[in-house]
Amino acid sequence: MERRDEEEERNITAEEEEEAADGETEEEDDDDDVDDDDGDEHSNNEGADEDAAGTTKKRTTKPSNGDKKCVPGILYLGHVPPRLRPKRLRNMLCVYGEIGRIFLQPEDHQVRKRKKKSGLRRCDFTEGWVEFRDKRVAKRVAASLHNTAMATRKRQRFTSDLWNLKYLHRFQWTHLSERLAYEQTVLQQRLRTEVSQAKRETNFYLNNVDKSAHLDRMRKKRRRDGDQVDDKKWDFTQRQTEEEIQMKKKSKGDSVSQKHLDKSRLLQEKSQSNVSLLAKIFNANKSL
Repeated sequence: MERRDEEEERNITAEEEEEAADGETEEEDDDDDVDDDDGDEHSNNEGADEDAAGTTKKRTTKPSNGDKKCVPGILYLGHVPPRLRPKRLRNMLCVYGEIGRIFLQPEDHQVRKRKKKSGLRRCDFTEGWVEFRDKRVAKRVAASLHNTAMATRKRQRFTSDLWNLKYLHRFQWTHLSERLAYEQTVLQQRLRTEVSQAKRETNFYLNNVDKSAHLDRMRKKRRRDGDQVDDKKWDFTQRQTEEEIQMKKKSKGDSVSQKHLDKSRLLQEKSQSNVSLLAKIFNANKSL
């Protein structure tokens, strides 16, 4: 019995020692894990610092001369010859540089109506705007092509027409769209005012027609009842016709000539009445 108790005590102490050794190894492993985590955090922080430094360097770096941003430039075309279309204009100018947008202003609506009445169905343009991708190219094109022939050969079309180009300084395509929108709103407002004026005139005329019809009915009713109807008379002077003016001028000229004849007749009568007196005077002088 005593031996069994001693063996059990030995086994218990051996198990406790093994458990203690296992606990120490686990604590060392935990410490190592913590150290590794700390190292990873330090490495991550260092990497983040390096990334931040890299971004600041990228922000502070300036673009080189070869990577300059191309700013578009717009040319104004003051003269657009007949039969010139945007596609043909693009083909003529794309030789000098890359072209973006093109806009040609069509003719007025009234002009197109007159052309249609005369038999012409084509639509011509009055002015235009051409956008180049690089404003430096646009400046060179405006300086070199202004007041030069549009065609390079004699038999080509538009040989007798000249380029009328001008570079628009600090002009953007949004300005053109805003201007077109403003013109469209002005045109719509003008049409609205004209329509409203026509409606007012027609309403005024119809109201007057209704009033005159009502007055006519009232007059007829009074006449049927036997009441006295006073017809209103409008006192106004009508403008003289051309014949009346000419007749008045002739009558005025005739009256002036008649006055001159009357004066001459009176002078003649006075001279005839004084003949006897003058004869007496001259005869008396001769006798003396």
